[in-house]
Amino acid sequence: MSTASGDGGDAGDGAAGTGGGRRIPPASSMPWVRNLRRFVGTGAGLGSEALMELETKRILLEIFKERQRKSKEAGSIPSFYKKKPEDGSISHRVQKLAKYRFLKKQSELLLNADDLDAMWVCLRENCVIDDATGAEKMNYEDFCHIATVCTEQIGQKCKRFFSPSNFMKFEKDDSGRIAILPFYLYVMRTVSLTQARIDMSELDEDSDGFLQPHEMEAYIRGLIPNLAQLRDMPSAFVQMYCRIAARKFFFFCDPHRRGKACIKKVLLSNCLQELMELHQESEEEVTDTEQAENWFSLTSAQRICDMFLALDKDTNGTLSKHELKEYADGTLTDIFIERVFDEHVRRSKVGGGNSREMDFESFLDFVLALENKDTPEGLTYLFRCLDLNGRGFLTTADIHTLFRDVHQKWIEGGNYELCIEDVRDEIWDMVKPADPLRIALTDLLSCKQGGTIASMLIDVRGFWAHDNRENLLQEEEEQVEEA
Repeated sequence: MSTASGDGGDAGDGAAGTGGGRRIPPASSMPWVRNLRRFVGTGAGLGSEALMELETKRILLEIFKERQRKSKEAGSIPSFYKKKPEDGSISHRVQKLAKYRFLKKQSELLLNADDLDAMWVCLRENCVIDDATGAEKMNYEDFCHIATVCTEQIGQKCKRFFSPSNFMKFEKDDSGRIAILPFYLYVMRTVSLTQARIDMSELDEDSDGFLQPHEMEAYIRGLIPNLAQLRDMPSAFVQMYCRIAARKFFFFCDPHRRGKACIKKVLLSNCLQELMELHQESEEEVTDTEQAENWFSLTSAQRICDMFLALDKDTNGTLSKHELKEYADGTLTDIFIERVFDEHVRRSKVGGGNSREMDFESFLDFVLALENKDTPEGLTYLFRCLDLNGRGFLTTADIHTLFRDVHQKWIEGGNYELCIEDVRDEIWDMVKPADPLRIALTDLLSCKQGGTIASMLIDVRGFWAHDNRENLLQEEEEQVEEA
């Protein structure tokens, strides 16, 4: 009885304890639980796949935490694309008005012609004459005094040119003085470039910092009345001239042929400086030779236009391969003409099949490349034609194939027999490529003779000039001495 009652009492106690919510000790206080967790945490007893999974999770967690840390440090992702407002919308009108006011304000801060004249007079009146050279110079004290005088006469807009940093930009003599002429030319060039940037920005319709061909042509058209050598241009030729002039800017400032030129790159290019040279009076300051060499001169533009018209035998406004072969009296090789059409001429949308015709813009690029072979842009154009297989480099087989046509024209011209292998070895010695088995574009650019080598491989006249370079150099020296 006692046993039964004891069992019943235990059972009742247990039941009562359960019903009364007796607390179960936490798992952390149970030794077997702690031991099991410790065992699993060390990885002991786990298979290789389980260990690999744990290690992978650990690595991914570390990567995730590192990315979160970097993202927190970097802040929010910046916006890299903003949709342009539609034409005629309120936002578009507000943008145009803000742009107009900004450019007008910047233009008002520039020195005009009268201001520049006043600055020059002030510089000359407050400088000293160098006894040794006779040059007009000023030290820093004179510089500060001139700044004060100019500010009183011209206004605050000239003050930024008289900063200490600008004074330190110029070469100083033993007494710490600088010449006033370089400083004045610096001011004039800064004003000229700033004005050019304002004018180009006004024509930049979408305000993206780039000019499209018609915008560049409009800029050049606006310059024509201010350029002394272009004032007498026939009105019927203005549109054609603007096309020819604008093409040089895009040839040198748009290397990827995206159809737009960066305004900053245009301002820093030699093309703009060459165009501004036309400010000089042609009758007194510029020779006929200089006019012919300047792409932007009226003489040069008419020459190029007449050249295209003379080559266009069928007067359809484009040039075929057969017509282009007559360029430069037919001295260019046939394989080069073929490669020009393969690399730089688009397929005709009008003609059927694989017919290709070179339009006027492509012809301008062609002429610019041949007349500027020593520049990176011209040499890049020609290298694509020389690279027969499009591999990015030339091999001895490519040189042999290219020069074979030059050799044929050389013999047809009544010249002496020559060995193609000798010419190939000479070209290799001129270039000295980094890889002795191939010539890359970088090798041609670094050897400083890339233009000469390109002429030797595409033009029999170019090879003749290289072969007779010593005689030609002697004739040039004699002409200089006579002059």
